Amino acid sequence: MSQTTLAAGGGIKSEIETSTIRAISWRLIPFLILAYFFSYLDRVNLGFAALTMNAELKFSPLVFAWGAGIFFIGYFIFEVPSNLALEKFGASRWIARIMVSWGIISAAMALVSGERSFYVLRFLLGVAEAGFFPGIILYLTYWYPAEYRARFLAAFGLAVPISTVIGAPISGLLLGLDGMMGLKGWQWLFIIEGIPSVLLGIVTWFYLTDKPEKADWLTPEQKAWLAAKLQAEVATKQAAKHMTLGQALSSPKVIALSVIYFGFVGALYGMQFWLPQIVKAFGLTNAQTGFVTAIPFVFGTLTMILWSRHSDATRERVAHVGGPLLLTAVALAASSYITDPVTTMVLLTIAAIGVFGTFAVFWTLPTAWLSGTAAAGAIALINSIGNLAGFGGPYLVGWVKDATGSASHGLLALSLLPLVAGLLVFLGGHDTKTEFAAAGQGK
Repeated sequence: MSQTTLAAGGGIKSEIETSTIRAISWRLIPFLILAYFFSYLDRVNLGFAALTMNAELKFSPLVFAWGAGIFFIGYFIFEVPSNLALEKFGASRWIARIMVSWGIISAAMALVSGERSFYVLRFLLGVAEAGFFPGIILYLTYWYPAEYRARFLAAFGLAVPISTVIGAPISGLLLGLDGMMGLKGWQWLFIIEGIPSVLLGIVTWFYLTDKPEKADWLTPEQKAWLAAKLQAEVATKQAAKHMTLGQALSSPKVIALSVIYFGFVGALYGMQFWLPQIVKAFGLTNAQTGFVTAIPFVFGTLTMILWSRHSDATRERVAHVGGPLLLTAVALAASSYITDPVTTMVLLTIAAIGVFGTFAVFWTLPTAWLSGTAAAGAIALINSIGNLAGFGGPYLVGWVKDATGSASHGLLALSLLPLVAGLLVFLGGHDTKTEFAAAGQGK
């Protein structure tokens, strides 16, 4: 067997490198995709429940927008403490705790009976889920060197579009269980989609390995290669600038990245929560709405894979993050002026392509120069500030819909968020020399 293979970036990979990355990927990525799939599904299935729940509980567009968004307030408050707890207690225990608690609360959404219970349970769901996504981003930096990071962050992030590609049709069909055992269809949706998170959380406690040195499924040679590679990266980052947790949290670069992520998240959730209702207005059934809503996310899935691989291969980050954000802004703005259903779906598909093209590559920006506790805190801060747009984006669309009677007009206002974010990416730039120095081929 050959001892070397050609790397994507044009370099040479040793057999030990290839076998180590392959072993890590088969062990971790499919399981993490499954976990994030249910995390994201339990977060956004409210968009489908709203197709019948809003009318039955007499929720106005603004009430729905508040309930959709208040999740992110709880998420914001507990994000940084949760990520620091993961660093302290280990990924397996902390992520298991997160998954079990969010699964229980998500299923309990079936108990919503009015505005107050709606707001309380959505807030608690945000508290329960805080730390999961940034925790996994941090966790993957324990296992993957910089030159592999975008493609495997994309692999993990595939759960986001897949949760809609698969979850949208399923959610639409679950609404058809209306009346079974005396429960409404939207209640069955929350119960059936919440239970798997609890079960998977229990499995997580036993399945995830906290750090590479504890991985009995890697050989001693694989552990040694990975340790040397990752230690070289940490040394390079610290030589460039060693940052304490406080310095990282107050860094202008971290704040700028938080604002950029805010623009991305606003566009993502503005589409996620309102797209089912925009599509339903075309005159489709709930089941048809589920399948049509999935279309933009099919293309988003393919884009995420190909775009992140291209970013790793070219070792370029700025255009790979900023370009798709500007594409999303243009597509959302254009869609607000269109009334034809087919053209609207084409433009929203282009917007989804931009959103998911941005997603994985964005997270290579902070992980390129942060490590240790500083990375844990900063990644959580970026994610928590960014996810406040999960409140702002849906609320903005809801406010415009309440005022104009059309959610499509809200997309024009929503387009400003990725526009500003894309411009900031190009203004801020990125130091790829530091990111890829340990690979020996920094640009």
